[in-house]
Amino acid sequence: MYTNFTEKLSTFGCTPISGATLDCLLTEYHSPKDKVSSMVKQDELLRLKRDLYCVSPRITGQRISKELIANHLYGPSYISLETALAYHKLIPERVEGIQSVVSKRAKTYRNSLGIFTYTTVPSEYFSIGVNPAQTLTGQTFLIASPEKALCDLILLRPNLRIVSEKAMRIFLTENMRIDLQDVSNPNLDIFDQCIATGRKNSELLCLRKVIKNDCL
Repeated sequence: MYTNFTEKLSTFGCTPISGATLDCLLTEYHSPKDKVSSMVKQDELLRLKRDLYCVSPRITGQRISKELIANHLYGPSYISLETALAYHKLIPERVEGIQSVVSKRAKTYRNSLGIFTYTTVPSEYFSIGVNPAQTLTGQTFLIASPEKALCDLILLRPNLRIVSEKAMRIFLTENMRIDLQDVSNPNLDIFDQCIATGRKNSELLCLRKVIKNDCL
């Protein structure tokens, strides 16, 4: 029975599983919740938050995608800010934690995989420039395009006030250490759509000018 159950678990790969789904798989056990708790203690299941789990790589043989986990922890959401910039290889540093954007209340989750933060943007701005991407094992998660990640960085950076193209270029290349030559074939329409929502227009216009003049 145990081997059969672990085989069933392995079919989920690194996709998060709800407590209700686990209960359905554990109907032969007298107390499914006790079994789940036992598997968490034995590092066979990872508890992501209340009633959400992920099968351990020990069982699946698959690397866990923190980006996929982030989408499932709280949503709808998409990966953005420095996490997305690092994913797109636009910043050199390894980013601690996984940063996401939502159109509802901001939240932070901490579990054995790390810290997952969710920052709020206006609902009319949320869906601009968000694309699907795939994990190494083929699951899909949502992530900001390079252009949207840059807009999110400007929009959500506290107390950031930039009113000239020169100052924006310094912020991007010196503060963020972005090599603008790595921003290839940028889609200026994404900047235009973000600007049209009316938040930090001056800063986003400066960002658009830098990208247009340096990356096209």
